[in-house]
Amino acid sequence: MRTTPPTGRFRRIGAAVIATAALVLTAFGSAGTADARATVTKVTPKVTWAKACSTPKAGYAACNAKRVTGGVTEYMADKAFKKGVTPKAADATTPSGFGPTNLRSAYGLTSAAASNGSGETIAIVDAYDDPNAEADLATYRSYYGLSACTTANGCFKKVSQTGSTTSLPSGNTGWAEEISLDVDMASAICPNCNILLVEATSASYANLGTAVNRAVTLGAKYVSNSYGGSESSSETSYDTSYYKHAGVAITVSSGDSAYGTEYPATSQYVTAVGGTKLVTSSTTRGWTETVWKTSSTEGTGSGCSSYETKPSWQTDTSCTKRMEADVSAVADPATGVSVYDSYGITAGWYTFGGTSVSSPIIAGVYALAGTPSTSSYPAKFPYTYAGTSYLNDVTSGNNGTCTVSYYCTATTGYDGPTGWGTPNGTTAFAG
Repeated sequence: MRTTPPTGRFRRIGAAVIATAALVLTAFGSAGTADARATVTKVTPKVTWAKACSTPKAGYAACNAKRVTGGVTEYMADKAFKKGVTPKAADATTPSGFGPTNLRSAYGLTSAAASNGSGETIAIVDAYDDPNAEADLATYRSYYGLSACTTANGCFKKVSQTGSTTSLPSGNTGWAEEISLDVDMASAICPNCNILLVEATSASYANLGTAVNRAVTLGAKYVSNSYGGSESSSETSYDTSYYKHAGVAITVSSGDSAYGTEYPATSQYVTAVGGTKLVTSSTTRGWTETVWKTSSTEGTGSGCSSYETKPSWQTDTSCTKRMEADVSAVADPATGVSVYDSYGITAGWYTFGGTSVSSPIIAGVYALAGTPSTSSYPAKFPYTYAGTSYLNDVTSGNNGTCTVSYYCTATTGYDGPTGWGTPNGTTAFAG
């Protein structure tokens, strides 16, 4: 008996059923495969964020942390693409930014992080107190499978700028976000390192500088500073009083207001750390970076100092004074990092950006590289390896407009926004 083929709405219903079945099989039977990804376009990371700290007055600094408040991060977009699905909205219950494994992969640090850092101390200098710093750090480290770092086991220590463990500054929710970010990034890069948190009484340069001195007095050979403000004629006196410590790697964020200099990143005695946009790619490295710039007023800082003497190891010719920056790491909030924080906000996971991210990352790399030689100023170390494979040269993007191109625009070799590039292992940070 001959069967009459379906016509009209029956044919359309049949086709719809077949198409639906194919989509179901694609979604559930081959997640993470090329077939699944073919149905989804990777979303371009784009976020909104809030500054953790307000603009400082003269003689004071602001922290450079940026907390993501909405949108899709690179971590969310890449994770969804690999699963063949559309990114879901972030919430505080799970990380929505890069974690330790991602960062170590991006900067060639996987092996070093596993074996180096024991006995080394990274100091984090910030203003005011974060009462939940140790507890929040414990949550971060536990989630990512890092060993416990507590006061009880001697790994973590929190002191005031006077060195007291009991008489601490008043709490501040904005700076607490910065503190959580900083200690988490130090942990992500150097999980075997001890962490010394030194809390300044206020965000004045005098108090923050005193906290830097306290960190060095307590034995830290790596000191991260994720804060800054406008340059002034008084900064050179701050240099000699607070930031001139031979044999200590002092890292400082280059600023988040796009093209333009910021102190203390311009100090000749510190490593000025710029910021990049970090995304996954099909390259051999697996990652690509460009200069972080969101707008004409938001992006990594750079430029030629108005006051600071040019260090002998810095050889660019157009800037006769200190040029900012030296090296760089991820800072774009859209490609930001996961942080756990609970003081003053809903306890949970947040994504952070800003050059507040890049400074503790680079401090961690110095720690993995080993104790600096006694008389050295470690800002010089990457210049010894300039143009080599030990640094990822960032060659595209800009952070604004400027009269001298390399002050604000990435190029092959040295440029202001990213310095000599980002870490590819620890070699360029040893000396």
